[in-house]
Amino acid sequence: MTSCKPVDTPLSPSSKLGSVPGTLHSTPTRYRQIVGALQYLTFTRPDICYAVNKVCQFMHAPTEDHWAAVKRILRYLQATATYGLHITRDSSLSLHGFTDADWAVSIDDRKSTGGYLVYLGSTPIFWKSGKQCTVARSSTEAEYKALADGTVEILWIRSLLSELRLPSSPSTTLWCDNLGATFLSVNPVFHARTKHVEVDYHFVRDRVAKKEIQVRFISSKDQLADVLTKPLPPVSFVFFRSKLRVESPPSA
Repeated sequence: MTSCKPVDTPLSPSSKLGSVPGTLHSTPTRYRQIVGALQYLTFTRPDICYAVNKVCQFMHAPTEDHWAAVKRILRYLQATATYGLHITRDSSLSLHGFTDADWAVSIDDRKSTGGYLVYLGSTPIFWKSGKQCTVARSSTEAEYKALADGTVEILWIRSLLSELRLPSSPSTTLWCDNLGATFLSVNPVFHARTKHVEVDYHFVRDRVAKKEIQVRFISSKDQLADVLTKPLPPVSFVFFRSKLRVESPPSA
């Protein structure tokens, strides 16, 4: 596909991939090989993380629609072949993160997609996009589960920095664009309507009480983890890609 027609985004904003009946792909082994290779590429290309996670969900029986989605990722990569994760020296070693979720987005089982993005200074160092293990009964629950996953990652990174004897701030800020999840992290009153997320609630709440984590609200238009949870239109995608520091090197 070296001479394929380029596209601006790795996944169409109107894409609704699912395990619906369709024409099975003629060579599923080729599908699995290419998708497996793309998984390695997400180590340095967080901009394709959501799209690759999506096509990974259909390894067992890929259809022609799934194959078309894989080819779109390749067309996007062809258009951005010179792009890579731009890492720079930064005087600040402060940690901060973003967590987000797209509620009940799966057309197969109505599970949500969650994601988080962690920065060290101005450079993203950890990111994840994936389907949540359980069905969330509300958008607040889906967002709170993503918040809990992001908290676990932050705590591990803080522990690593401590072992390396690197200075870090006493508290790490996690940005969330759901007011319900933000309020739950600091509200000592446990609401009956959210009792089914009790374990995650107490885990995050305990870390907030210990001042290891600060959960702050952020507008959806500034939520950088958005690019890890849903397909975006070109203008939004390009904006978030720049914030991920995925860039083309400057010309000599």
